[in-house]
Amino acid sequence: MVSKRLMEIPASGTIAISNLVSQMKSEGVDVVSFSMGEPDFVTPDNIVEACCASLREGYTHYTPSLGIPELRKAIADQARAEHGIPCDQSNVLVTPCKQAIFLTALAYIDPGDEVILSDPSWVSYEACIRLAGGVPVYVPTRFEDGFVLDPAAVEEAITPRTRMIVLNTPSNPTGCVMPRDSLRQIADIAKAHGIKVLSDEIYSSIVYEGEHVSIASFPGMFENTIVVSGLSKSYAMTGWRLGWAIAPADDVKALNKLQSHSISCAVSFVQKAAVEAITGTQEPKRRMVEEFRRRRGLVMDLMSEIPGFECNVPQGAFYVFPKYNRGIPSVKLAETLLREGHVAVTPGTAFGPGGEGFIRISYAASEEQIREGMARIKSVISGL
Repeated sequence: MVSKRLMEIPASGTIAISNLVSQMKSEGVDVVSFSMGEPDFVTPDNIVEACCASLREGYTHYTPSLGIPELRKAIADQARAEHGIPCDQSNVLVTPCKQAIFLTALAYIDPGDEVILSDPSWVSYEACIRLAGGVPVYVPTRFEDGFVLDPAAVEEAITPRTRMIVLNTPSNPTGCVMPRDSLRQIADIAKAHGIKVLSDEIYSSIVYEGEHVSIASFPGMFENTIVVSGLSKSYAMTGWRLGWAIAPADDVKALNKLQSHSISCAVSFVQKAAVEAITGTQEPKRRMVEEFRRRRGLVMDLMSEIPGFECNVPQGAFYVFPKYNRGIPSVKLAETLLREGHVAVTPGTAFGPGGEGFIRISYAASEEQIREGMARIKSVISGL
């Protein structure tokens, strides 16, 4: 029998849908998938060539567990220049982004500790918290407020057991970009109560309106924050599995202690490619973001034709999170769309209790697929 801790964590709704889609496609079913948070672009050529060159040069062995120095410097330089995070390479641990979240949970959460999460939010936060023995405390956000996390609600949720606040901006699944003032208030709350902040900024380069603000850039907050990010979304490198944590030196040391006993280090030749990704041309990333902006407009236009759907305009990432009025559970709706329409979406409850009545649609798909998939959704919904 598996451990109790494993039985207590939720399964990944996005991965479950993706696996089912893969099975249906292998059986010859024509499925349009809006379920995965994965850019449909290929990794830019300059990054691929840098990786191939490192392989040809025999760069296939262990690296320092913290990551190679030139990559750690590149990450710190970018974070400082683009997001105002006061860091240098001593503040960087190179590791897959999801691994950074898991390491942070294990390093700082004891059994019974409470961790504040926005509701809805990415399900893996809850999983990592529960695996560490912690208790997720969901703070509801409102569709009418654009799913912005209310600082007053955060403060109200704090108890003597609160150990951490998890932020994700831009947000998966809502596309919400947290305003500067809201983040500043949360920063003040965290400092006043001595609560650490885990800030997931994986979508920081994919912002359409407003600005991405890192909570670690506020005075006195870097010492209290662990920022995680990576290459997956902004450079179309999901399969490369490379990211990082940026934190005070003592926190980096603690996270690296766990890393040295788990994966040892990130993949060597991928680290070389990552240096090129960050320091090389950024034009492919710019073009990708502009294409996502165009697709967002297309999805919003097509969704306005679907009866009973209502949606905020996402300011970042590449998801829409519409609410619907059909009075059926989101899991049931997702199953119906897949079974009857052969279009895959993710049920809102995959992102917490506040996701009921919503579905997530990823527009990381071609225009042709978006038009076809949205037409299928409209057809199924109109028949309910």
